[in-house]
Amino acid sequence: MVLLSSWRSCDGLGTFGFKIHHRFSDPVKGILGVDELPEKGSVDYYVAMAHRDRIIRGRHLASIKEQSPLAFSGGNDTYRLGSLGFLHYANVSLGNPSLSFLVALDTGSDLFWLPCDCHKNGCLEALTLSSGAVINLNIYSPNNSSTSGIIPCNSTSCKKSHCSSASPNCPYKVEYLSNNTSSTGIIVEDLLHLIQDDDQSKAVDANITFGCGQLLTGTFLEGAAPNGLFGLGMDNISVPSTLARLGLASNSFSMCFGSDGIGRIKFGDNGSSDQRKTPFNIRSTHPTYNVSITQTTVGKIVSALEFSAIFDSGTSFTSLKDPAYTFISESFNSQVLERRHPSDSQIPFEYCYDLSVNLSQHNYTINFTIPDINLTMKGGDQYSLIDPLAVVTTNKGGYMYCLALLKNEVINIIGQNFMTGYNIVFDREKVVLGWKASNCYDDENFSTLPISPSHSPAHSPAYSPAHSPAHSPAHSPAVSPAAVNPEATANSGTNSDPPVSPPSSYSPKLKPFHYTLAMLLLSFLAIV
Repeated sequence: MVLLSSWRSCDGLGTFGFKIHHRFSDPVKGILGVDELPEKGSVDYYVAMAHRDRIIRGRHLASIKEQSPLAFSGGNDTYRLGSLGFLHYANVSLGNPSLSFLVALDTGSDLFWLPCDCHKNGCLEALTLSSGAVINLNIYSPNNSSTSGIIPCNSTSCKKSHCSSASPNCPYKVEYLSNNTSSTGIIVEDLLHLIQDDDQSKAVDANITFGCGQLLTGTFLEGAAPNGLFGLGMDNISVPSTLARLGLASNSFSMCFGSDGIGRIKFGDNGSSDQRKTPFNIRSTHPTYNVSITQTTVGKIVSALEFSAIFDSGTSFTSLKDPAYTFISESFNSQVLERRHPSDSQIPFEYCYDLSVNLSQHNYTINFTIPDINLTMKGGDQYSLIDPLAVVTTNKGGYMYCLALLKNEVINIIGQNFMTGYNIVFDREKVVLGWKASNCYDDENFSTLPISPSHSPAHSPAYSPAHSPAHSPAHSPAVSPAAVNPEATANSGTNSDPPVSPPSSYSPKLKPFHYTLAMLLLSFLAIV
């Protein structure tokens, strides 16, 4: 196109006007040497125009892809914290002056909310760990941030169905599947502090809307997500949706779930060309990260059973309805060699097996063999479970391992434990889920990790109790009011799992998973 400009002055102020001509229009022909271009209206003309549009669109997409992914201002690390329900957490900071919060990352819900201007006993202001350590939790208040604002009911970003004449502010209430678990408050806005996830670490501030949670109930008052929940769902109110709408990142993000409990989150990350993928099943109302499984293989047993499930990082353990639950559980049970543990109401898992433990220089080691579990996703790509187990203690001080799978009467959920060992890409632009085996540290060198483990894999017990022995590694995270300090573990009383090697060793360290923590986190499930 050529822009021909004209200028005129009025009261000393210069104004500019432009006439816009298409490059194939008659006024332009002969000026730019385009007389040889096809005549307007001809087939060749429209072919040339379509080609030009593809080039321009390609350049636009390239400019987006060239943007570095975004991370929280404190970095892209995430931490699985045993004392806080075994969910993955990250430090987020927002407002002016900046205030930090340790929030649980939840792909099963949409709204990001923080404890805020809490009603009496409506939030936790401090958390006491089993070690006796006390963690003071930050509480947000719009009045204390110069960049904040309260969303009114007449705003286009407010769902007015809950508005009332009693208050001009936009209210919200989110109820979760866990019994009597909810977050209630008003919608506010403020600056979320991010950085480019590259060597430059350039600061990026995004004006987002989120929930000022004035009244929390259920497991939010018992230790699960006590300092806020970061909804990563598909709804327009979620932070990934907002970042894409503002043009700050492509409409995709990734989460890596390391076997050592340390993970990563990146906004605008589309994954790699060699990742495996499957399409999302998008519903018109309340869309979720729902995928279809077309075949399930447990060891030597194959089933063509088809079912769909939601990938939900806000659920600690995978839970499935029948017939999928029964097929996987009974097929697993038929192929293990250890004696099945008697039914125990204190154990959340149905299929558990007694272990013989060898003690050597204070290292607990176990040797056992389990069948591989592989899910064939729609499209044909394989999703193999790298660590489907939990090791627990018995009442008599012994140990057993359990298939960490729960029965659900309502919905199929792929929880965090079935995502361990993978970088999961939630590509909302291409409407696909991507995955690639990863240790979350060195993706390039780790791409050789087998998708399908050997028949005698090194099964790292997926969880450790808050009072586990002091042989956990120095980089296990500790919780502080405004940050996670990986070097302070010895004094914190909270641990995530230590690193494990790729599937080559068959004697992993044994770290028991405590009953009371199990029952706590099992009550914290996905959003309705």
